[in-house]
Amino acid sequence: MKLTGKIIISGNIELITGLHIGGSSSISDIGGIDNNVIKSVPLKTDFEGIPYIPGSSLKGKLRTLLAKEYGFISIDDDREPVSTIFGSTKTNEISRIIVSDATLDTEAFKKIFNQSEMEFPWTESKWENRIDRKNSSANPRQMERVPAGAVFHFNMIYDVYDDNKEDVHMHEIARTFHLLEDDYLGGSGTRGYGRIRFKDISLKRRTITGYYKPKENRHEEDITSDYWINTITK
Repeated sequence: MKLTGKIIISGNIELITGLHIGGSSSISDIGGIDNNVIKSVPLKTDFEGIPYIPGSSLKGKLRTLLAKEYGFISIDDDREPVSTIFGSTKTNEISRIIVSDATLDTEAFKKIFNQSEMEFPWTESKWENRIDRKNSSANPRQMERVPAGAVFHFNMIYDVYDDNKEDVHMHEIARTFHLLEDDYLGGSGTRGYGRIRFKDISLKRRTITGYYKPKENRHEEDITSDYWINTITK
């Protein structure tokens, strides 16, 4: 089996509801945040790090949704095409898809939100009550979330081989994107967190021969319309 090319999948993830992907679990001050979101290492110009969506979280959610479609048993017994797209230790298959961390569009964030009036530079806090069903006592806590309306840039790379599975796999990946739009990303999804929308999707195919050419002369075939329809939303 030979590698014949790569498909670059890129686009944006827009938050419909607040997103919480857990970060530090350190003990907070009284009245402080109990559950922080994961952030990048702060730069010298940042008071705090900037939230991001780990590639492992996004890839894991897509894999789980596809596995459910084909009958989920365990990660070691994922069926085709889950095992060939995402890899399998049982069958020694290497993942054909690389999922990078999705980065927050900070410029768009600054245009959407008035950061001077926000409690935190890039996030919001939300009070929640956890109810003990045995004694009906409430356990209030503060959750940190990236607010609805924030946008993240994502990038994935799919390896194309000469086994003619590209078309099937790309349709499966696109369908899994739609499944995720009707599911959730991150934690507390059953309480309404983590609803997302994929926007501005782009799929471009590069052949192996193209990699022998200087970067500025490489040919990319736009195959977006073969697998995805971008809808314009206000």
